[in-house]
Amino acid sequence: MSSRAEKYNKRGLRTSYVSTVIGISLVLFMIGLVLGGVLALESVHKQAKENLQGDLFFKSELNEADIKQIEQELKTWPEFKEVFFVSPERAIEEFSGAGEETNEVLAIFEGENPLPPTVGYKPKAEHANKRGMHLIREKILAHYPEEIDEVYYDAASVENVNLGFRQFAFLILLVAALLIVVAVAMINNTIRLALYSKRFTIKTMQLVGANSRFIRRPFIIQSIFQGIVSAVIGMALLMSLFYVLNNLLDNIEIDFRFMDFIYLFAGILGIGIIISLLSTWIALNKYLRMKLDDLY
Repeated sequence: MSSRAEKYNKRGLRTSYVSTVIGISLVLFMIGLVLGGVLALESVHKQAKENLQGDLFFKSELNEADIKQIEQELKTWPEFKEVFFVSPERAIEEFSGAGEETNEVLAIFEGENPLPPTVGYKPKAEHANKRGMHLIREKILAHYPEEIDEVYYDAASVENVNLGFRQFAFLILLVAALLIVVAVAMINNTIRLALYSKRFTIKTMQLVGANSRFIRRPFIIQSIFQGIVSAVIGMALLMSLFYVLNNLLDNIEIDFRFMDFIYLFAGILGIGIIISLLSTWIALNKYLRMKLDDLY
């Protein structure tokens, strides 16, 4: 009979431990999802900024060879992610679309292409803002005053890309803060319920003379281990989700560097261990201070 009861108790403890780890893992997964969303947003924001384009329009007397020479020089500038030559043929195709539409436009101009050769550029993310694009424009005009007639970029698009993502980032951070508060409460409640089932064991150890430090030690070690295991499971779920999303989204690639994953895992691991540790410590102190009659 006693052996059956012992077996039942061990099974109950294992079930309690597994359910606690699963509960913490799911909460850490949600926290990691928001933190990963912030990192992903930064990646998407960088892509959007580096897709902004400016165009250089040259003096009419400049020939194509000189324009290509300027293109090669601009490619060495640190402000640019990409610099490319746009021939009149490519320009008319981009303007009107390929096929019959191009022929119709050319027919209006009696077969002559009215568009001159240009050079397009895409800035690096750190320069893709209102001030950075203005400085690029001024620098180009200062270097090529006799060759370049105009430097054009859509100032409204530059403003929208930066302002829109700032607002969205603020919203995500607000959601992250609220989620972390809820997560702390959920993890704390999960651990308190797990310790509730062991309240008599804690009190028994105290009654036979064990000091508080001795009683706390196995529970603290277990809480740290729970935090680590939960963080690993949560991170595995996150990596699986990001892999699936990267294969489903064709237009946007969520680009994570190796260090991003390290920071994300370190954040989840730290949150998991700290919350588990604090929740265990607070719950243990409660049961250590309670009188025997209050346990029932």
